Amino acid sequence: MKLSVTYDFLPKKRTTMTTQVMDSFGVDFETGQNIIAENFEIPIEPSQIVCFTGESGSGKSSLMRAAIRKLSDVLDIDQIDLGSKPLIDALELPVKQGMQILSACGLSEAQLMLRTPAELSDGQRYRFRLALAISKKPTWIIADEFTATLDRTLAKVVAFNLRKLSDRTSIGFLIATTHEDIVEDLAPDLHIQCTLGEPPRYSRNDSVKKKELSVSPRNSGSAKRPSPTGRTSLGGIIDLIHSDLSNM
Repeated sequence: MKLSVTYDFLPKKRTTMTTQVMDSFGVDFETGQNIIAENFEIPIEPSQIVCFTGESGSGKSSLMRAAIRKLSDVLDIDQIDLGSKPLIDALELPVKQGMQILSACGLSEAQLMLRTPAELSDGQRYRFRLALAISKKPTWIIADEFTATLDRTLAKVVAFNLRKLSDRTSIGFLIATTHEDIVEDLAPDLHIQCTLGEPPRYSRNDSVKKKELSVSPRNSGSAKRPSPTGRTSLGGIIDLIHSDLSNM
């Protein structure tokens, strides 16, 4: 897949304040085009996890959305209608599969599964968006600002479980994030790194295999696996996802 992303800088008129900024820093309005990527070729294949990282303004989201336009059957978690049903009903799956997906996305407490989206916190609602998208079984799921609203320990566990869900369901994920701390647990097939003022580059993880689910995360800085509790203290999250999701 070959990607090109450019933006034209809009014409602007000088004001008293903009002139003072220009004089202070010796700059002028930007003109011409802002080139994020030009004929950037990345080997995206079905069922992969593709992770775009970079600081704010580096073009990671724009590059991801350029890739999306060349794919079909894509579901954006930010565009999903959450509805008003209890979470376990909203997934419209057998109870066991619904519990597995909710747990994998960090919603393993029984009381949370019985709440409606309106009763969730912002972080919980984000996790439910991810769970709901997975339940719809698209070919591709896209998630911008992935795990940005989660505490970093839970973010790593959700990233780890997402890797396993992708392996089991063959759903592909395109993810953009400023948080590189989740990359090791996510183990993306492709990691596209965007840097301000530089062309993007990618690395390919050829060691990723579609294999049987491992019970415990790697010792890569993620939380150690606690004894199962059924709560979002991580035990229930990791234990429930251990069940087979391949028949989704």
